[in-house]
Amino acid sequence: MDLVPVTDELHMFRFPIGQAYLWRDGDELTLVDAGDVNAAAPIEEAIRGLGLDPAAIRRIVITHGHRDHYGAAGELAERYGAEVVAHPLDAPVIRGERPVPEPDLLEWELPLYEHALTVPEAPPTRVDREVEDGEVLDFGGGAVVVHSPGHTDGSIGIHLPRHGVLFTGDCVAGVGQVMLGVFNVDRARAQASFRRLAALAPSVACFGHGDPLTLDAAKVLRETAELD
Repeated sequence: MDLVPVTDELHMFRFPIGQAYLWRDGDELTLVDAGDVNAAAPIEEAIRGLGLDPAAIRRIVITHGHRDHYGAAGELAERYGAEVVAHPLDAPVIRGERPVPEPDLLEWELPLYEHALTVPEAPPTRVDREVEDGEVLDFGGGAVVVHSPGHTDGSIGIHLPRHGVLFTGDCVAGVGQVMLGVFNVDRARAQASFRRLAALAPSVACFGHGDPLTLDAAKVLRETAELD
């Protein structure tokens, strides 16, 4: 795993497939996603390497119910008493009460999807708080939940207006170029969600896959969303 600085308050954990983010409010920590089931120890080690204490993790926000995004959330939440947050439409998947919905794959996505399935299955994971569109979480000066369905029904983005930071989950990807995320259950809804996220005009955009966008983020997102 690689630890990548994004801003003074924000770091990215880059895993072999996918990534997660660490937001710091002083000594209080928030994870946005948590990697796969094997990610807990590397995340803890990286946090300690920053001179911080993993026991300061207060919440883990899950952008959607895919195995590479919540696999380690249960272990970390149990160890440190963190609150696990997700949208009501994906919470049953995360808890193991419903199967993961199958995506409507484009032909070129098929080999990518087979590779993604090499990520280990995620264990059933508790969700302590279910959040709807527009709710505000207590980190980053007020983190606004943005329901962005299409990748999954319960996908969410997280917007930190005070800092100009946007976490898009897998609605948007930055692999090689900024683009609509892959493996969507409803591509048209995902495109509409992409446009809604782009309209927030962030200074920094953090994707579920691909490097964060820190230069001309608002312009790049807007132009890409219009073309998609």
